[in-house]
Amino acid sequence: MNHWIKKTLVGLSVAACCITTAPAFATDTIKAVVIDGYPSRALWVKEFTNFFIPAVDARLAKTGNYKMDWQESYGGSIVKPKGVLEGVKLGLGDIGIVTTIFHSSKLPSQAIAAVTPFVSSDARAVSKAVDEIAKEFPAMQNEFKKQNQVYLATGVVLDTYQIFSKKEITSVKDLEGSKVAGAGMNLRYLEGIKDAAGVRGGLTNFYNMVQTGLVDHAMLWPEAAATFKMAEVAPFMLDVSLGAVNSKTVTVNADYWKKLPDEVKTALQTVAVDYRDHLAGLAMDRAAESIKAYEAAGGKVTKLSDEERKAWVDSIPDIATEWAENLNKRGEDGTKMLNAYLGKLKDAGHVGVRDWTAK
Repeated sequence: MNHWIKKTLVGLSVAACCITTAPAFATDTIKAVVIDGYPSRALWVKEFTNFFIPAVDARLAKTGNYKMDWQESYGGSIVKPKGVLEGVKLGLGDIGIVTTIFHSSKLPSQAIAAVTPFVSSDARAVSKAVDEIAKEFPAMQNEFKKQNQVYLATGVVLDTYQIFSKKEITSVKDLEGSKVAGAGMNLRYLEGIKDAAGVRGGLTNFYNMVQTGLVDHAMLWPEAAATFKMAEVAPFMLDVSLGAVNSKTVTVNADYWKKLPDEVKTALQTVAVDYRDHLAGLAMDRAAESIKAYEAAGGKVTKLSDEERKAWVDSIPDIATEWAENLNKRGEDGTKMLNAYLGKLKDAGHVGVRDWTAK
């Protein structure tokens, strides 16, 4: 074999090697600005970083067609906690974690778990039931559509609301004539308690509200109490087990969504459900250890009796039927949604202290 032939064969061999090892196409990079007004230490924000983003990246890496350029902005740098809904609507963020309890007028259907207290303290069951309702009935998605957003999934980050106080309380009577910090619909739980007043607030200011004497108590959950060091100002917890409530929804700006490739849309939708279940599981796993952390920080826990829990829930106005009828007036199937939601919880083994089924 002469020198020319040998050289040609070697060249062809190298070229073939390059063809087989080089990518056949370039990977498209898609920027995604993620926003939330809460700080990065908040459970759902931390897990968006540690779970949601890597899970989407892993799914997209299987084909190599697309890569996300994540730009996370939390803690008020773009929006405050109450501003996520408006921020995503305006395109200040492409993806947002909306705290729905701040928007009862714009997102009324999201209050479905909040209007049915004392039913379930299982974040996993509640998040799954709410998310299924959102996908079986158009109301929730329609509400976000009006806000120029696409609904991905519901998040439940708390096992149950409890009462955290400056002074020790052992009964519902101890709440009479006092001020209680809460967020959204849960303030209505106080309406049957004599002279109790609800004061609207949020996780980032509950500590200061109690410390300064603006309120005597705050309604929040153990994991948040531990994270935000509530034992320092509210060292007494009354275990009332008001129940788990959905309060976080992952949404995408609708204009941004239209431009996304189908493969990326599918990845976001799939991972959003996984994130939903992951968050709920963490909420349950951390509930007991958070109470231990609260006690280790000087907190004391007192459990409310079953009789007092029953008396409390019976004192609350029929907020579930009010909620359903309000949606009915808007042209949505509020009554069917409520009954379907409670049916899902019942099938999962959760029956409330009070029957909130629409009559």
